[in-house]
Amino acid sequence: MSLVVKCPICRSEALWEENPHRPFCSERCRLIDLGAWVDGRYRIPGEKINAESKEENSEDEENGEK
Repeated sequence: MSLVVKCPICRSEALWEENPHRPFCSERCRLIDLGAWVDGRYRIPGEKINAESKEENSEDEENGEK
């Protein structure tokens, strides 16, 4: 008996074993998901870092400071 999962994009059923697009049902759904990541629709919560603090952190790391 093969494992059947729901595609996270279109919610259709897809076989898990021997599916090159898993967890998606097709290349189309896989590319839709990739496009969502590229557009920034998926985000990991956290504090925003401004450009100045990024530069300060990289300078500290170069000087061996943390």
